[in-house]
Amino acid sequence: MPRKTKSPNWFSIGLDAWALGAEAHTVIAMRMGTMAMGGPAAAREAERMFSEKVAANIALGMNLATGKLGSSPETILSGSIAHYSRRVSRNRRRLMK
Repeated sequence: MPRKTKSPNWFSIGLDAWALGAEAHTVIAMRMGTMAMGGPAAAREAERMFSEKVAANIALGMNLATGKLGSSPETILSGSIAHYSRRVSRNRRRLMK
């Protein structure tokens, strides 16, 4: 999803953010379907969702603190979108099985 450019521009960042939002919406809908059915699968999904969000936020914070995301607002934002996009894409693929 996110573009791999050396110097991201605000237009491409906006497109990447929009694409992330659309894909996240799909993942949310699939997770809601799983949880609406209840049972052990719903409990596992809720627990997984919570632990993934905590881990993703900690990892992003560490990347930001260590400078791995760059120093300009554009590279930081682009890197943050890419960080979450990878996780959302993995969840979409897993939930579609």
